[in-house]
Amino acid sequence: MNGSSLAIRQRSLGDPSIEFPLSPPLTRGCPRTSTDEIAYPVEVVYDYARLDKGLFDQAPGPDIGRWSPLLPPLEAPTLGEGGTPLLEFDGIYLKDESQNPTWSHKDRLNRVAISAALTEGAPGVVVASSGNHGASTAAYAARAGLPAIVLASAQSPAGVQAFVRAYGAQVYSVPVDERWPLLREIVDRLGYHPISNQTVTHTGHPYGPEGYKTIAYELFLQLGRVPAAVFAPTGYAELLFGTWKGFTELRLLGLAGATPRMFSCEPAAGGPNARALAEGTPAAIVELGASEAYGIAGSVGGHRGVLAVRDSGGEAVLVTDEEMRAAQRDLARQGVWQELSGAAGLAGYRKLRRDFDGPVVCIGTSSGFKDMGVGEEVFPVRAGLTVADLAP
Repeated sequence: MNGSSLAIRQRSLGDPSIEFPLSPPLTRGCPRTSTDEIAYPVEVVYDYARLDKGLFDQAPGPDIGRWSPLLPPLEAPTLGEGGTPLLEFDGIYLKDESQNPTWSHKDRLNRVAISAALTEGAPGVVVASSGNHGASTAAYAARAGLPAIVLASAQSPAGVQAFVRAYGAQVYSVPVDERWPLLREIVDRLGYHPISNQTVTHTGHPYGPEGYKTIAYELFLQLGRVPAAVFAPTGYAELLFGTWKGFTELRLLGLAGATPRMFSCEPAAGGPNARALAEGTPAAIVELGASEAYGIAGSVGGHRGVLAVRDSGGEAVLVTDEEMRAAQRDLARQGVWQELSGAAGLAGYRKLRRDFDGPVVCIGTSSGFKDMGVGEEVFPVRAGLTVADLAP
């Protein structure tokens, strides 16, 4: 570890002048600014004046505990999250988050969120998730010795549901519209710590997105500078916001002179973040169409993504399943198999067709093993083959 946490309080994103003690985590958003229509998240505030900037002299590597002064208190043991590779493809970069312990970016969030459950003395944790988040929560809870309940979508791939169950969590496949009411009941009656959202628009866990700041720290060290633009697959926009906040801290600390423009890349079948930005609202709820990018396809947005895009001078980009598949195929041909949702960043960059004065980073969030239909296709055995039968 590199010192104790400098986290000192929570602050409303609806009104930054409103502050709360650091504990307990406000898992249902800001109680003073939220309404029946819009829920505002809170964020963690740090005593930056006490930070030893030598923290950024280290090389990036696994275990986000290396950044502990700029994270909430880390009580959960590591699984070696972070330190993921930055790969160059055709003049841009891919930050490959599929190289995390459970093969997705969610491990950074869960190291922090499970730590909060331990700090608060919770008897267990509960999460509603279609895949990556549930698997990561189950893994980090198991590592920390905490019981976990995962409310999985009945439509999520069978392989992903098996992946979640492998860590020993109690996993229940329930209809999507029943997950949040059941989660709230588990929190209220059993005292379990919620690792996912409970509110009308997304607030999620207040500490969790802080883990994504470490992506910004790593990119800064891997590139030797701040990128000009970052394209992130976006559902609830916790990844987008956390990465953006990490870059704003680097500027605040005087380590970087600029911040990148942040681009949210959502499935065209939904796009609540794009809707909120277009309409100038804090967050939006939209009707969701069909998409196989189930990891980021959602009808409910949150205020974090709006802040990250708006304050960075970025844009919201809507991408189709076909555009994501094309990006997924091209990455696979260069040795990286991303989940369809994980290819949304590259698809968004290609769709925007914009030149930038500096490096461009697309975040790839998860392994292709998590996709719909993976492992279901049966391939025939072909006996008696000779070289003449092989494709050139």
